Amino acid sequence: MHGPASPGWLLVALCAATGAYCLLRMRSTVEEQRRAAGSEALMGFGMAAMAVPAAVLTLPRWAWLVYTAVFGTAALHALWAARTGPHHLHHLMGAFAMAYMAAAMTVTPGHRHGTGGSGVPLLTTALLLYFTGYVLLSGVRLLSAPALAVGGGAGTGPPGWGDRPELARACRLSMGIATVAMLLTL
Repeated sequence: MHGPASPGWLLVALCAATGAYCLLRMRSTVEEQRRAAGSEALMGFGMAAMAVPAAVLTLPRWAWLVYTAVFGTAALHALWAARTGPHHLHHLMGAFAMAYMAAAMTVTPGHRHGTGGSGVPLLTTALLLYFTGYVLLSGVRLLSAPALAVGGGAGTGPPGWGDRPELARACRLSMGIATVAMLLTL
């Protein structure tokens, strides 16, 4: 992606840490949480790879085509999963946004997307509005979530890393923030 190197490296670190935590969440005993964590790990690591500053590493066109195919496939998978419930729609939006950004970099890898006389494309604006709203709503939900008691009832221990809903929300919030940052530099 385009943009200054220091914020780019911070974005890489945030996305890689989020992807690593999502891998830990895949150890959950709940199948749906494991499935969501796997999808989010793919997004986190993919976002980290795409966020490497262009001043450090300029990827060839074929690499952006691979990103487009991977995230396009993830979007199709999320679309298929969305038939079982609306909670998969956000994964669809995230995968679609990543495929869109990779496709934009395929077309113009050395130039800023949307500059010149054309302005910012309508789809970029729509994605920015969606993810900005998602980040604000997720932040409010995270702040207003009740604190979980560590230790629960008799015979129960603290929840495992894969079963901490507040950490999963923070993970999704950080990926939403990273998506907004990447869309702004597109």
